Amino acid sequence: MRTTTARAVAGVLTCAVLTGCGAAPAPAPPPTPTASAPASAAPEKPPTMAPGPAGRTPVFERRPAGGGAAGPTAEKVVALTFDADMTADQGPRAASGERFDNPELIALLRRLKVPSTVFMTGRWAEEYPAQAKAIGTDPLFEIANHSYSHHAFSSPCYGLPVVGKATMAREVERAFTAFREAGARNVVPYFRFPGGCYDDTALRALAPANVTAVQWDVVSGDAFATDADAVAEQVLDGVRPGSLVVMHCTRSAAPATEAAVRRIVPELRERGYRFVKVSELMEERP
Repeated sequence: MRTTTARAVAGVLTCAVLTGCGAAPAPAPPPTPTASAPASAAPEKPPTMAPGPAGRTPVFERRPAGGGAAGPTAEKVVALTFDADMTADQGPRAASGERFDNPELIALLRRLKVPSTVFMTGRWAEEYPAQAKAIGTDPLFEIANHSYSHHAFSSPCYGLPVVGKATMAREVERAFTAFREAGARNVVPYFRFPGGCYDDTALRALAPANVTAVQWDVVSGDAFATDADAVAEQVLDGVRPGSLVVMHCTRSAAPATEAAVRRIVPELRERGYRFVKVSELMEERP
């Protein structure tokens, strides 16, 4: 496993702010989680990467596919990840009817039996505690950390407010607390930078949080997209063995994601791919 060179991911999430695009009717209560997939629960001690130089937070983007006696084989696995974004100041918009959740997408992943990792903000868990608990107690899913406030950890970052260096680790800890208070159990020590933006200062500041930062190698382009086929084609064109795909679980700002997943999953399975959570993708392979 390699440690990815720390860098800001320029132009990856042009819609990282995810400010939403209109209200939608309130959905029915989320379904009770069931043993809907042949996936195991999150491991007792999920795999993580060793700290980088001088204790910097390590960064994982995808499983290497080098092969050979000393490297992993190019196993046809792919991790679909979904960012459940909600910034700390969007409560009034949620109260007025804007939906930052996407229960229909979660229901689809259950029906299709797709193990997935949801990178959730603490503010999202506070707004939708029943859904956070349902996701975080279903063995099909694992919840990872996307900060509490969805503010940026480096600047510039698509107009996001910036977290101060002194409070970066606290942002991560506060989100984990929100997950626990919602009743989520399948929580892994992984962190995704809002907007994918980070620098050396952020990697040093997050060291006390003891997390592995998780980026991606395939951008779905689903945020603010309305053409589900275009989103699906971008994912299908980009996936390689060991890929890590970034998508969104935020209905008002990523309305085409569910329809795109309906196409992505069967087409990748037809190509011989198996879906895994990030914790499995991060495991060492002989």
